[in-house]
Amino acid sequence: MSTTTATRPAAPAVADASAPAGERPPSRLFLWLVLAGLLAVFAPTLIWLWERWTMSVWQNAHGLLFVPVVAYFVREELLALRHLPRSSNPWGFVILLPALALHALDAGMHTELLSAGALVLALPGLSLLMLGTVRTRAILVPLLFLALALPIPLSFTESLHLVLRHIATAGTAAVVPMLGVPVFVEGTTLHTAQGALEVADACSGFSTLYAAIAVAMLTAYQSKSPTRRVLVLLGAAPIAIAANLLRVILLVMLVVWRGGDILNTFVHPLSGIMTFVLALPIIFWLGGEQRGLPSRTAPPAGATP
Repeated sequence: MSTTTATRPAAPAVADASAPAGERPPSRLFLWLVLAGLLAVFAPTLIWLWERWTMSVWQNAHGLLFVPVVAYFVREELLALRHLPRSSNPWGFVILLPALALHALDAGMHTELLSAGALVLALPGLSLLMLGTVRTRAILVPLLFLALALPIPLSFTESLHLVLRHIATAGTAAVVPMLGVPVFVEGTTLHTAQGALEVADACSGFSTLYAAIAVAMLTAYQSKSPTRRVLVLLGAAPIAIAANLLRVILLVMLVVWRGGDILNTFVHPLSGIMTFVLALPIIFWLGGEQRGLPSRTAPPAGATP
């Protein structure tokens, strides 16, 4: 006598309700080929950006700080959606093609900045192809914030540099005499008995100001409290200016104690890094508790982990 084992029919796959209709799981080989092609096309742009970000702590160094911050927010959003099935939206090519056209235009103009803008523009399109609509919607704002990491031509910021230089000079001239050091101001140069310190464009604190405002915008985007959002946005500029003022005061006191040669040592660029170390944690603190993301431990009912 033979026995037969009853087989239970396989449970039907449950589609994710939040995924737009018509999206399919992406072909990994195809997507990796697209990604490799984009990396090859934008490799010179990435090298140019790296050179600008690492040129000195005074010029565009905020990019090195801002990109990891954006990456952190993108990671947090994607982790919150990891229960969703993989998908790909071919409409990403509608964004990628204009980005590639802009990059091709810059190949003849050689501004490099247009290519950098094209790279930022291409990221949402690449995200649609690699991650699908739902995940792209979740990380779209942080991706667009990457535009703030692009270098700004000096011709657009000269007037602001000058204003910041005068603010740093006036503030230092007001504080240093309280520490027992007479100081004479000539333009944006501070004269002491032991030497002079010129508050040049590199010492204006513009890079710190730019980074502080950019990080404040991201922090406000993630903040749970509307009051905290306003507070962090309004406080970013004063915090950055105060951090740079403290740095200039410290440098003047070091010149008084050790002489002008101290500015030719590692202390000078290290003081620039100090402004970021002072300003950014305060901005994060002002932002308060970040808005809650969906649970990562318990996927919604019917979702495939």
